[in-house]
Amino acid sequence: MLKRILNLFKTDTDGTSSKVRIIPRDQHKVSRKHISQTALRVIKQLQDAGYEAYLVGGGVRDLLLSNTPKDFDVATNATPEQVKQQFRGARIIGRRFQIVHVRMGREIIEVTTFRGHHNDSETTKNEDGMLLRDNVYGTLETDALRRDFTVNALYYDLRDFSVIDYCNGMKDLEKRRLRIIGDAETRYKEDPVRILRAMRFAAKLGFSIEPSTAKPIRELSPLLLNVSDARLFEELLKLFLSGSATATFTLLREYDLLSILLPGTENALKAGDQLGLSIIEKCMTNTDKRIRSNKTVTPAFLYAALLWPALQAQYKKLSQQLPPALAWTQASQQVIQQQLTRTAIPKRFTLPMREIWDLQQRLPQRSGLRALRSLDHPRFRAAYDFLLMREDAGEDLQGLGQWWTQYQTADDDGRIAMVKDLNKAPGEGKPRSRRPRKPKASAAE
Repeated sequence: MLKRILNLFKTDTDGTSSKVRIIPRDQHKVSRKHISQTALRVIKQLQDAGYEAYLVGGGVRDLLLSNTPKDFDVATNATPEQVKQQFRGARIIGRRFQIVHVRMGREIIEVTTFRGHHNDSETTKNEDGMLLRDNVYGTLETDALRRDFTVNALYYDLRDFSVIDYCNGMKDLEKRRLRIIGDAETRYKEDPVRILRAMRFAAKLGFSIEPSTAKPIRELSPLLLNVSDARLFEELLKLFLSGSATATFTLLREYDLLSILLPGTENALKAGDQLGLSIIEKCMTNTDKRIRSNKTVTPAFLYAALLWPALQAQYKKLSQQLPPALAWTQASQQVIQQQLTRTAIPKRFTLPMREIWDLQQRLPQRSGLRALRSLDHPRFRAAYDFLLMREDAGEDLQGLGQWWTQYQTADDDGRIAMVKDLNKAPGEGKPRSRRPRKPKASAAE
């Protein structure tokens, strides 16, 4: 008991402290009017049933930063089964650590039970120290110390409207600093995806990564290969679809993580493909603009851009041995197969991605009915946007993007005239020269 009391006043070497700090209502920016009514209802219902319940994680962090939270999470001392009993639309998910999704209307609130300190008898790890199963429950304090980063370990108490801080998260928020809780090497080994979360939060929040948090990342990044390809696919989408794709891509290159996530692209970029790099950077910029404008971004387009340098490198290699069309087809297949060894890509994305790539070969071919056929292709708009992005990145396509822009708005007569005009341009629409036939031998011969 004495040891436990002394530990409350202990400051750890990683900068976190187990001494709780209570921030009263008049000293923070969190207000109930900015919190989802569904989340408030979930908390209230759990409290009325006799359980502890708090708003936690990114929702609290974002409100303290005066940002608009994407979603709201709840932490409680109720077990997943007890939470499920309280809500009709509740579903328990997860294997490594069970959580509950409480659905009310169109909104889903994620409810987690306080995590406890794990030990070898209660958890399952692989040989690299990665946690495979960890349904160990605890208290509010142990839950805070089990979270990943200090700025995500802040709790909002609806009873007195205070913010509870066990890990100096408020101090790190003020300094705009991302710090992992506990020993960084151990925490990354427990769940290597924390490496990617560090990249995502640092980019999204514009925070610096605290030195001891950053130090093991390069050395431990190969542990990401132990993560399932399906989970890495989802994490990759989170990295680039959070509104900070440009900053995220920069951090991934800085910490040598592209070699793990996108090996073909990293090899091409290291070989000096500056145009490929510019195309990806343009895609990241455009993606951020669309996300901030509440527009959708298809993963097929995103992957088409991210893997474009790898495709170009492989096509250049194969075209020395094969006809262009066959080299392009095989290059596409090989690049996708290589990527599937790192991240899953569902067929609903690989198929349109290949169509976007293939149309880059077809769009320059506009004679006869080819232009009209390309225009009618279901993936034309995405391929056209990709074409414009290539030009915007500095690729010289001899005005191809402008031609297609005009062709789309022209009437039927205008389109016919545009295609006819191509025949006047050198090398465009020119009929293939045919070898003259040999004269038939006469019957007398």
